[in-house]
Amino acid sequence: MRVGLFVTCLVDLMRPGIGFAAIKLLEAAGCEVFVPQSQTCCGQPAYNSGDRASAQALARKLLGEFEACDHVVAPSGSCAGMIRTHYPDLFADQPAELERVQRLCARTYELCDFLVNVAQLKSIKEKSIKTITYHDSCCGLRELGVKSQPRALLAMVQGLSVTEMPEAEVCCGFGGTFAVKFGEISTRLADNKCGAIAATGAEAVVLGDLGCMLNIEGRLRRRGDMKTQVLHIAEVLAGTE
Repeated sequence: MRVGLFVTCLVDLMRPGIGFAAIKLLEAAGCEVFVPQSQTCCGQPAYNSGDRASAQALARKLLGEFEACDHVVAPSGSCAGMIRTHYPDLFADQPAELERVQRLCARTYELCDFLVNVAQLKSIKEKSIKTITYHDSCCGLRELGVKSQPRALLAMVQGLSVTEMPEAEVCCGFGGTFAVKFGEISTRLADNKCGAIAATGAEAVVLGDLGCMLNIEGRLRRRGDMKTQVLHIAEVLAGTE
């Protein structure tokens, strides 16, 4: 099974270890992993800002890079959600391209969803971290239905305890351009999330989107919490945290 890994802009630029952890997990599940060297952005920032022309150009580029893969996997609910949920809208008035896009959409997955429902990963070795809480990122949850999958994977880790935080499904305040346009609201949401994390007493908050990770970690540190780790689920499962 040839899997194309869409690394995502943020992972590539800010925390490439997440990409390497994703490769480790996919290979452990028996996949042949292909990482196109020319890949860049899925087009989500342009799409969210109303720049459909730029979003279409990036979507066409991604389509050409990944079209030959059996599946496309991203360690990001927001980027996988952009492809599966919004690419069809971008090409709704272009039937020839829409058909190609829809075929790609049907083969595109968020990492945890793919590992559970397609690759059917069966076992994960014990990791050093012992207590965590999990934040459900908005796009993965609401656009792709990613909720039980990460928890099923974490349940495979021997000795790991997961304590659910209050309102785990509530936004952390990032939301891409939302955090820029509505700074005060974003900060309040982030503060609420940090309080919910602290209430669990967990060593780390784990999640599946780097944008949310950066937002939560930044706010935790500004509030004086230098101890709580903020980890991508791929880092925890692959043992690279």
